[in-house]
Amino acid sequence: MDYFFTEEQKMIQELARQIAEEKVVPVRAELDEKEEFPHEIMQVLAQSDMFGIFIPEEYGGLGMGSLELCIAVEELSRACLGVSTSYAANALGTYPILLFGTEEQKKRYLPDIASGKRLVAFALTEANAGSDAAGIQTTAKKDGDYYILNGTKQWITNGGEAEIYTVIAMTDPSRGARGASAFIVEKGTEGFSFGKKEKKMGIRASVTRELIFDNCRVPKENLLGREGMGFIVAMKTLDQSRVGVGAQGVGVAQGALEEAIRFARQRVQFGKPVISFQAVQHMLADMATLTEAARALVYSVARYVDSGAKDISKPSAMAKVFATDVAMKVTTDAVQVMGGSGYMREYPVEKMMRDAKILQIYEGTNQIQRNVIGQELIKEAARKG
Repeated sequence: MDYFFTEEQKMIQELARQIAEEKVVPVRAELDEKEEFPHEIMQVLAQSDMFGIFIPEEYGGLGMGSLELCIAVEELSRACLGVSTSYAANALGTYPILLFGTEEQKKRYLPDIASGKRLVAFALTEANAGSDAAGIQTTAKKDGDYYILNGTKQWITNGGEAEIYTVIAMTDPSRGARGASAFIVEKGTEGFSFGKKEKKMGIRASVTRELIFDNCRVPKENLLGREGMGFIVAMKTLDQSRVGVGAQGVGVAQGALEEAIRFARQRVQFGKPVISFQAVQHMLADMATLTEAARALVYSVARYVDSGAKDISKPSAMAKVFATDVAMKVTTDAVQVMGGSGYMREYPVEKMMRDAKILQIYEGTNQIQRNVIGQELIKEAARKG
């Protein structure tokens, strides 16, 4: 379908697709096998200005928005979800600075982020704080001109690779969620180190590590917003970024669909290509329909986010939950269409199926997304009386 992109949006799509085809596809199996961070691809993306898409022009970016970022993320995800996660997590870590940073903080950090010179990561999750974001145990105590951070963050995407971290910690544990604050912490800060690199089922080209804070001294100027705003910073950031996870779902579904069609045209059984069998055609038809429906929803929500609308929690959750459920179904069905071949590492769909699973889990599980949608429906009904 034609989604009536502007010339600039078409350029981003074409450039992202070219990078995906020429730089990502040839190495995706190797990156997955070796569990290797895609340094060279990140450099290519940086040289192509892809890190600056959503950052305002005054800070060295292209001044575009969520839709353009989703277009790029979708194309990269079509080739490799591990690579697209490394790229998209940069935006996730940047949104707190964009949404809540002071002018001084923005001028200090955003130009390097836009140029791709410094990668970013977002640090919310802990051993006892995932879906329950209010369960954070990492603390930040004021000490003169510094905050002293102590605690551990778990499963942080780009951990160890990123230079800049937006970290949620408790400045007043007695206040629960209202006692959380957000900080910018730079790699190399004394008392800030990294734990083990996790071994994962999928997205193996994306690095996931622990962050360890042991009396880590962070300058007070690195506080984002004000004390007690950490939970709001985290929730607003996730509202903004979840549509991008939806775009990842669309991308990996599209990639799996294309692989399944290509195989079904070539594979001959009972004297005919298997694509000529109605059972296979119906599976492919459902896969294509679901993928297009997910794409339409993701693009629509991205445009809504870019409109400056305040009430984006429900649509962002819808885009994430629907598109990522579609990704899991379509990648699983692609393996089925390809039969035994689909289960082999020689073909990319087994990787796509492994990769797709995380989309239903990270940045808020799909069960949590349904909670968000349900709670918003209750509020809307109450307002209407």
